[in-house]
Amino acid sequence: MSAFSLEPQQIAWCAELRTLAAERLRPLAEKGEPGRVNRALVAELGRLGLLERLFTSGAVDLCLMRESLAYACTEAETALALQGLGAHPVHAYGTPAQRAHWLPRVSEGTAVAAFALSEPGAGSDAGALALRADVETARADGPSRWRLTGEKCWISNAPEADCYTVFARTTPGTGARGVTAFLVPADRPGLTGAALEMLSPHPIGSMVFDAVPVTADDVLGEVDRGFRVAMGTLNLFRPSVGAFAVGMAQAALDATLTHTAGRDAFDGKLRDLQTVAHQVAEMALRTEAARLMVYAAATAYDEGAPDVPKRAAMAKLLATETAQYVVDTAVQLHGARALHRGHMLEHLYREVRAPRIYEGASEVQRGIIAKELYASTGEAP
Repeated sequence: MSAFSLEPQQIAWCAELRTLAAERLRPLAEKGEPGRVNRALVAELGRLGLLERLFTSGAVDLCLMRESLAYACTEAETALALQGLGAHPVHAYGTPAQRAHWLPRVSEGTAVAAFALSEPGAGSDAGALALRADVETARADGPSRWRLTGEKCWISNAPEADCYTVFARTTPGTGARGVTAFLVPADRPGLTGAALEMLSPHPIGSMVFDAVPVTADDVLGEVDRGFRVAMGTLNLFRPSVGAFAVGMAQAALDATLTHTAGRDAFDGKLRDLQTVAHQVAEMALRTEAARLMVYAAATAYDEGAPDVPKRAAMAKLLATETAQYVVDTAVQLHGARALHRGHMLEHLYREVRAPRIYEGASEVQRGIIAKELYASTGEAP
C-alpha cells in the first residue's frame, strides 16, 4: 500500500479492515447460506460503520475498503459493495425524502439495496433496455404515474433486497436516451423474483415486473435521463471492482509465496525452481500494476478529472483480467490441493470469474477506452 503514498492512518486503517474481515466478518460469512442475502453480515458491516462510509467518503476510500475486505473475506466485500451500488443512485440523485427514508437504513445494515440494470436481452448493452414504463397518468409538466412491465436478470441481492434502483424505458426507440431510473420498494404490487444458481456464492436473481406502479416521487434524477444515473454510478464503482480484484490477487499471491517457500520439490523448495520464481514475479508485477491503475482512477474520480470514464474502464479491465491470471497461476502452483472444496484458492477461483463480466464485460471496457481515446483526438464518429 505504501506505493500509493498513503497517509499513515490510511495504512493502519487497511490493516484494521483486514483484521476485522478475518476475525469478525468471515465467521458470519461462513454461517451464511450460499446464494442468499446474509443479513447478519450486512448488519455487522453497518455496526462497524463501514456502510455509512459508502456515502461519506470518496472513491479512494471505497477502493481501500473493497481491497482490504476482499483480501480476507470476499463475502463481506461483496455485501458492502452491493449496498453501495444499489443505494449510491439514491445518495447522488435522490430527493430529500428518498434519501431520508432509505440511506439511514442502508447505512445501518437494516435494509438491503440492489441495482437493477441488466435484462435477459440487455446485459452489457445498457442502451437496449426493454423494461417498459408505460404512462398511466400525466400532468401539465409531464407524466406522474407509470406501470413497469418486463424483466430484469442477474441482479445482485435479488429477489431479497428491500429496495431496487430500477432502470426502465420511458421513451421507446431512443437507445441510451429515454431511460428513467426509479427507486422501487420490494413490496410494490406486481413485483416478483426468483433466485438464480450461479458459479459464485453471492445472491443473484431475476425479477418480473407485472404492471408495477411507480410515481414521480419514485424517480431518481430526471425523467428520460436515467442513463446518466447508471453511468455516474458505474464510473464510481468500476475502479472499486478493480480494487476487489486486486484484493483477491494479493491474497492469492501471498498464499503462493508461502506455499512455494515451504513446499519440498526436486531436492529443494518450489521457489528454487526458476520457472516457479519467474511465475511468482509475474504475479507480483501484474498485481502491483493493476493496483496502481485502480488508485489512479479512484484519485481521478475524487478530483473530478475529465477522463474518469476512460480511467475507470482501464482500471476495471486491467485489474479483473490480472486477478484471473494471478488466481489461476496460484492454483497451478499449489496443485491439486487448491482444487479441494473449501480451499481458499478454490473459493477465489470461483469468485474471480464474474468481475470480468458484471458492470460491463471486459470487451465493453475496451470499447469505452477506444471511444474515449478517439474522442480526445477529435476523431470520434
